[in-house]
Amino acid sequence: MAKQYETVIGLEVHIELATKTKIFCGCSTEFGSAPNTHTCPVCTGMPGSLPVLNKQVVEYAMALGLAANCKITQVCKFDRKNYFYPDNPQNYQISQLYLPIARDGYVEIDTPAGPKKVRIHEMHMEEDAGKLVHDEWDDTSLVDYNRSGVPLVEIVSEPDMRSADEVIAYLEKLRMIAQYLGVSDCKLQEGSMRADVNLSVREVGAEEYGTRTEMKNLNSFKAIAHAIEGERQRQIELLEEGKEVIQETRRWDDNKEHSYAMRSKEDAQDYRYFPEPDLVPIVISDEWIAKIRAQQPELRTEKLERYKREFDIPQYDAELITESKRVADLFEKAVELCGKPKKVSNWIMGEMFRLMKDKSMEPEDLVLSPEHLAKLIDMTDAGAISASVARKVFEHIFTDDVDPEKYVEENGLKTVKDEGAIREAVEKVIADNPQAVADYKGGKEKAFGALMGQSMRMLKGKADAGAVREMLMDILNA
Repeated sequence: MAKQYETVIGLEVHIELATKTKIFCGCSTEFGSAPNTHTCPVCTGMPGSLPVLNKQVVEYAMALGLAANCKITQVCKFDRKNYFYPDNPQNYQISQLYLPIARDGYVEIDTPAGPKKVRIHEMHMEEDAGKLVHDEWDDTSLVDYNRSGVPLVEIVSEPDMRSADEVIAYLEKLRMIAQYLGVSDCKLQEGSMRADVNLSVREVGAEEYGTRTEMKNLNSFKAIAHAIEGERQRQIELLEEGKEVIQETRRWDDNKEHSYAMRSKEDAQDYRYFPEPDLVPIVISDEWIAKIRAQQPELRTEKLERYKREFDIPQYDAELITESKRVADLFEKAVELCGKPKKVSNWIMGEMFRLMKDKSMEPEDLVLSPEHLAKLIDMTDAGAISASVARKVFEHIFTDDVDPEKYVEENGLKTVKDEGAIREAVEKVIADNPQAVADYKGGKEKAFGALMGQSMRMLKGKADAGAVREMLMDILNA
């Protein structure tokens, strides 16, 4: 009988913190600026420059630790991790090895077998490195130090995950927590959330872990799922052939769906860690922890409970809306303005999610404002525009956040309420379609739908459907 294998996965997740300035200097952390414009002697590692810790980084890291059920280390300190690489200008990185800010926590994920706790070994603060830009045309590599010194929290899990699905659920949970707390936007495509996957396989029932490899260069959930599947297969094939898995760091190439060995896996001693001499230890009082705990916003679980109590919307809608803080905020603000939770939910669940899917958009990319969504709902309810016009207007609110009132006015989309104009259109449709009229009078109900559709088209969808239906009935049955 063929051997059965189990995959064992642990993650190292880097989350870039959304502070205005870097961890040890006053340079901006803004993404996407011209290379080397957000730099100073500290973040470019000039001799004699000294780091000064950004307090906001500590508070964000504590908030993240508390939300993930971790113990906060009340005396924690920074260490130097020594290594040589062109994007690391000091030739060391300021990180935390011996006393990280938070440890021994967990987050709960949903699996087909029910809820599961993924344990968190530790969270530590550190600075990001710069970025190497490889120019294949000139066969050169350039360094951009804008990212150097941007604050990170690295979250190290225990090897508790057993499949790509569990890994994605865990990452989605971390991303949701960070976004709800407002400590990071977690945009994978911008590198503000990155994951390294530690993976090994073992025979089902074995106690010992297999030899693990670490995979880097994973910048989307799709790439992570592919890499896990690819590496799992590679290791199983090696074991089936009687070969050994080598402990190493591998780079995943998503285009070729293949991983390559980068270097043999380093251990902590390879980095010659020692306490950072330029920074004093951080002492975190009980009062400071209590203050951060009191400031924690409502997270998704509490939000779901409140939605059940306050808003008459289905559980399914509430779950999808609260998956993203950006969408939940939009929903709540629009409800506050128009007082119609079910209708706001319907627009979000229907038109908004459809357009987001069509345009492959993330919630963070949304531009529409709750004010304009609420106004559109009120205008539709008041009969100022028809349902079909409302859908067209919503597309413009979605892409450009236009004011629906102005847009309707400027494009002549107001509902036709003039009885004379409706009568005129309906009479013309009846005169132009004698066969459909005869079919209707002969008992064919479908013919009424055809006449109704023609009448609405004649009125360019701007008339109230109820008024048109009534007029059509009256004339046909007269």
